[in-house]
This record gives sequence, structure tokens and C-alpha cells, in this order.
Amino acid sequence: MSHIARMHAAEIRNHDWSDAPFRADRAGHDRAYDGGRGSQLSELETECIRMNVVWVTAQVLGYEDPNFDVYEFAEACGVNIRTRSGRLNGAIEAGVRTQDGRYARPGTWDYDAAY
Repeated sequence: MSHIARMHAAEIRNHDWSDAPFRADRAGHDRAYDGGRGSQLSELETECIRMNVVWVTAQVLGYEDPNFDVYEFAEACGVNIRTRSGRLNGAIEAGVRTQDGRYARPGTWDYDAAY
């Protein structure tokens, strides 16, 4: 995984997403240090937020880096990339816009001819 992808993954993994819809806060927020005030999402809702952040970030990283692996990135972000049977979860890859192995240009549905 590229250095920039590792940095993004570390930041995503480090953030407490359990109250993300209820407050705008700084990078690295952790409810353990702020007393856990306010509303909090369920574990499933929290993981949905994290997964969406992974997909949005992965779209840009995948477009910029032809060697990008969305599964490796998602796992580094703290996302479980396997199904109950142990297979790679196809939903991980389905969350980014790709066509024939190419990522759509961020902010569009356009696929460039080559990297």
C-alpha cells in the first residue's frame, strides 16, 4: 500500500465514528477522552459511516494509484473485508466506481482511457 494510502487508513481507523452524524469535530476524535457526551450510533451504524468514508477515500486513491488495492486499504482502515465464510466481501469493491479495472475520475462517472 502506498504511503499516502497508509496515512489515510491510519486516520480513518483512528477516528471514533460513533457520533459522526451528530457533531462536526476535529481529526482524531475519541469519545473515551471527551466523556462520551451526546448521541451515539449503534455499532452497525458506526461501521456504515466508516465504510462510506473508506469508499469515498478509496475512489480518489484508486484513481491516482494504479497499484491501489481497495481490500488492503479497507482492512487497514479497520473494516472487516471477509464474509462469514471467509471469502473476500464483494461489497467492498462494489462501493467504488470501477470499470474494467479503472477507477472513475473523482466526482464523475467518467473513466479515463489509462492512468
